[in-house]
Amino acid sequence: MPDMFPMLDGVILLSNILLFLLGLVLLAAVVLFVVDVTQTKDAVRRNYPVIGRFRYLFQTLGEFFRQYFFAMDREELPFNRAEREWIKKSAHGEDNTAAFGSTRSLTPPGTPIFVNAPYPVMDEHDTTAPALVIGAGCATPYEARSLVNISAMSYGSLSAPAIRALSRGAKLAGCWLNTGEGGLSEHHLDGGCDIVFQIGTAKYGVRTGDGALDEEKLRDVAGHGSVRMIEIKLSQGAKPGKGGLLPGAKITGEIAAVRGIPEGKDSISPNRHPDIPDNAALLDAIERVRRITGKPTGIKTVVSDERWFDALCAEIARRGPASAPDFITVDGGDGGTGAAPMPLLDNCGLTVREALPIVVDTLVRTGLRDRVKVIASGKLVTPAEVAWAYCAGADFVNTARGFMFALGCIQSLKCNKNTCPTGITTHDRRLQKGLDPAVKSVRVANFVKKMAYGVNLIAHACGADHPRALRRHHVRLVQGDGRSVPMDRLWPDADGASGIAAE
Repeated sequence: MPDMFPMLDGVILLSNILLFLLGLVLLAAVVLFVVDVTQTKDAVRRNYPVIGRFRYLFQTLGEFFRQYFFAMDREELPFNRAEREWIKKSAHGEDNTAAFGSTRSLTPPGTPIFVNAPYPVMDEHDTTAPALVIGAGCATPYEARSLVNISAMSYGSLSAPAIRALSRGAKLAGCWLNTGEGGLSEHHLDGGCDIVFQIGTAKYGVRTGDGALDEEKLRDVAGHGSVRMIEIKLSQGAKPGKGGLLPGAKITGEIAAVRGIPEGKDSISPNRHPDIPDNAALLDAIERVRRITGKPTGIKTVVSDERWFDALCAEIARRGPASAPDFITVDGGDGGTGAAPMPLLDNCGLTVREALPIVVDTLVRTGLRDRVKVIASGKLVTPAEVAWAYCAGADFVNTARGFMFALGCIQSLKCNKNTCPTGITTHDRRLQKGLDPAVKSVRVANFVKKMAYGVNLIAHACGADHPRALRRHHVRLVQGDGRSVPMDRLWPDADGASGIAAE
């Protein structure tokens, strides 16, 4: 009988704890009830106190449940589960083949259908894509072979471990890493990869106190042997006409020092370069940067107005081909970013599928195609999308979000919150611990290799020796009536003309 007393005491203690917790819950409910019925900012909470709060809880949880339980493999945006899984398996070095047939509908307008050749290129054929020289007339030209490269993502929008993983992975894969507009940090240099240094509208990292270009700082940046090219960013696909935005919560002391801005304060870039109001000033700026650095200098832009690009080419023709940018990165309106206004994110800027052929055709028509290399960027994260870009006439392809998925991104859509659960876009040290650059760099390299392998598969199937030999007649695009049309019939000015002939 005495043995029962300790058990009884335990039951009583547990009951008291439960009653205490229940009392706390009831007290909290009463407090919330009073708060809800007395506030005037939210009609739902005032009319339905306490219970109305569950609407916002379910709304928040909706993103989670849609991604994991309700959305079909091909339904989600901006990237669906099938795309994310292919990238994940590729990055992990796993088998990424599929069984039983495609889950993708092949009838929506714009779907690319590659034209398989009756006699494809044999697998044992040497299909190494030729290297291309960018900026042949510069003091230090850049010879690049990579088919897929890491697009602009700044230190600040991405964490230090993420940048180090990308730098090391780029070195392993033999591709370049674009710094984004946030300046050059020791993390970019960590892996010893080739670097494209981007000058944004705020000129972070190479700015004077009042935001002008500091030639000495630029010269110092270009003095790093790893920095191979300079890119002047005019606009980006997710927010053309709007500068970058980095919340103060993400501006640590180190990031502030790299960028040359105050710590902890929101950093908003101008919506354009104040010193570049027109085409003449743009070409002057390109020549100035090229003279200071001695390295290939190009631009990144969203092209929506054909008249502007025609006028730019006309100004180049007036001055001479040497005044042209050494490369143009064509970013599509379907590009991504950590923070953008929805009106620009949703409805401003042509997609890369329309803008890329416009740029290539204009360069061909004005005799500048051999002079200017073309880099395609904007939601090109699978081999089919990259192969389409080469058919359209690209010389290189950049992707940013593809590499974020390779790093472990789960599309939680928290990039602008400093709460990224995978450590990629946060500066919270606790969350960053989950991202090991030594492991993730290998996954970055695996992704590049799998992408190159997949694009080569398509090229061989089309009868092309390598991806840079793809032309517009190698792909058909599905139209509104369900029938496909060869791309060279829709864009006949240049059948996938590339810059290879110039080498």
